Amino acid sequence: MEKRNIPGVHRYDAPAGGWGALRATAKAVAEQMHVAEAPLLLLRTNKPDGFDCPGCAWPDKEHTSTFQFCENGAKAVTWEATKKRVTPEFFAEHTVAELLQQSDYELENHGRITHPMAYDPASDTYKPVEWDDAFARIGEVLRGLPDPDMAEFYTSGRASNEAAFLFNIFAREFGTNNFPDCSNMCHEATSVGLPQAIGIGKGTVSLEDFDHCDLIIAMGHNPGTNHPRMMGTLHECARRGVPIFVFNPLRERALERFADPQNPIEMASFSATPIASTYHQVKVGGDAAALKGIMKAVIARADAGENVLDRDFIAAHTNGFDAFTEDLRQTPWAAIEAASGLARGALEVVADAYVRSNATIVSYGMGVTQHEKGTQNVQQIAALLLLRGNYGKPGAGICPLRGHSNVQGNRTVGITEKPDPLMFANVERAFGFRPPSNHGHDAVKAMQAMVDGKAKVLVCLGGNFSVAMPDADLSYQGMRNLDLAVHLNTKLNRSHLLIGKEAIILPVLGRTERDVQVTGAQSITVEDSMSMVHASRGKLEPASEHLRSEPAIIAGIAMATLPASKVDWQGLIADYDRIRDKIEAVYPDFRDYNTRIRHPGGFRLPLGPTERVWHTKSGKAEFIPFAGLEEDPMLAGTDVLKLTTLRSHDQYNTTVYGLDDRYRGVFGRRDVLFISERDLAAQNLEHGDLVEIISAIPGQEHKRIRLTAIAHDIAPGSIGAYYPEANNLCPLTYQDPQSGTPSYKSLPVRLRKIA
Repeated sequence: MEKRNIPGVHRYDAPAGGWGALRATAKAVAEQMHVAEAPLLLLRTNKPDGFDCPGCAWPDKEHTSTFQFCENGAKAVTWEATKKRVTPEFFAEHTVAELLQQSDYELENHGRITHPMAYDPASDTYKPVEWDDAFARIGEVLRGLPDPDMAEFYTSGRASNEAAFLFNIFAREFGTNNFPDCSNMCHEATSVGLPQAIGIGKGTVSLEDFDHCDLIIAMGHNPGTNHPRMMGTLHECARRGVPIFVFNPLRERALERFADPQNPIEMASFSATPIASTYHQVKVGGDAAALKGIMKAVIARADAGENVLDRDFIAAHTNGFDAFTEDLRQTPWAAIEAASGLARGALEVVADAYVRSNATIVSYGMGVTQHEKGTQNVQQIAALLLLRGNYGKPGAGICPLRGHSNVQGNRTVGITEKPDPLMFANVERAFGFRPPSNHGHDAVKAMQAMVDGKAKVLVCLGGNFSVAMPDADLSYQGMRNLDLAVHLNTKLNRSHLLIGKEAIILPVLGRTERDVQVTGAQSITVEDSMSMVHASRGKLEPASEHLRSEPAIIAGIAMATLPASKVDWQGLIADYDRIRDKIEAVYPDFRDYNTRIRHPGGFRLPLGPTERVWHTKSGKAEFIPFAGLEEDPMLAGTDVLKLTTLRSHDQYNTTVYGLDDRYRGVFGRRDVLFISERDLAAQNLEHGDLVEIISAIPGQEHKRIRLTAIAHDIAPGSIGAYYPEANNLCPLTYQDPQSGTPSYKSLPVRLRKIA
């Protein structure tokens, strides 16, 4: 099919990384920072006595490299350390109604907020407010609620351990367990599914394990954009000959070939390293079928008498093997092929590589978790690894790819809506009060409570809550139903502009900035995706003299809300070592916390499966069958496609750094729909047609968005569009019932050409 020329859409042939990454980094620096400051700042990223990158959660192996940042990490740093400012004068010149007309990119690109601001309905503008007055008003509104459960306390994954812990303690002393957080929308399926299967809701591999693995299976993720420092690790593995089998609906450039900007030969020769040994373009929603196919092939070989299972490990450490394998035997190959979009022979090749590998790592992202059966998807990955004892030995294990740099740490220090009797007992001993025992709200339930008018106050520790949520129409209305919204942020975003009765913006110090309290300069700590906890210390002067740290702001709100609090808030924020002492008192896994974070690289939290210890009800790892093959409901009919949401390369979660997605060949725009040439023909469409995407979820109100269809290398039957623009197609209730994770990655839709 001959393609017409589409504005802003053209092929990009270079590898991921390489000179393209360096040019993009230089562009970000030039647009956002004073050029003289940038080199020294970037060289402090992920270094001892430096600051942890505010981007992804991939760990750092060593601190010996000249630079420990990647293109998207540099964008995150320069975005935060920008020279641009949003002052009280800016707000005076722009009404909220005017700002709402701007894109998410434009809103954040205005720069750093410099002063606490409170919404004035008479002028429809934000006006400056003093810190003490802001705290007093927040406290007054919170104390006036008839029920503490009418307040919601949202946490973004960029918050430090210290801030998240204080947020946890404040809200529970206030009297609620309502803790919606960003992990509810991404890896909650991991946090729910893995404890049932292996006894802990985290990955089990270390960075060193990648030096010893024989095989990597990568499922449902795009590390070149979303976990970019991982590319250095995959680059090393590929160059030493480790097979890397990729399962992804789209062919992502970084998983095809990558040029390491720190490799002088590749840079000088304009060459690159192939990453994927084999690339399997699984259908959207076909991951479980693919996994069952691989495991069915392994079991067939075992049934034929081959020594392909670790039977000693299975006997000593697992439950449910017989029922699990019988389900695999009864699942027809024809059904597996239809559901996965992959041929039996291709899956048998993966199985052959798996049984020949002595140490296998399976990494996965939100392409696995954000489905109606996301929890069960995760458990199939866990089961695949159990078949050959790939836990508790070098080079092996499960590797969920967390997003923001401390989303895992937030959960570890108590950001959860689920009652935890052991934690609550420790809180009572450490602080002298007992948290409430009722189950709180996750993100979806919090938004539903806001929509229903049952939740009246929202306090956001970072993030862009409403934009990250499904069903934008409903979520935006939920924000407008509030009596008060409080936002702790560095920059302006759309959630600040969706106002009910009152809204207050409290500007926070960034990760790159010096945090000085009564006892001097402070460090905060974060936990990466491999359970390593390490310190971070900002170096820049704050963007404004009016900024305060997140811990100090939380303490200020707490003192204004709870005048009889049992917590010494002033003493805790005077010296963050005291916060860490309290974290250790509540969570014994943080033993010698303050001593260990002063060592370069920090320390690793205990992980039972690495010692072959299983904190499940049975005391063993569990094989948990996946009923059938479908991850999500599907309507009959050839006109129904499955849409997956995507991040562009100029984006991190809801933060849009720019309008280019160069690896996918999109420049200066985001209003596109990625679709295969086969589906274009089947739908009687052409490359460049304007189409209406109509949700086709059974029993749900039909939502619609309009995009330009562009031909792309994506699995037939699957289409892709950018998040958060496509969020409105996902109903608030369309989620994994076990974890509450919205099913952003598999939305049944129909297309209609717009003449």
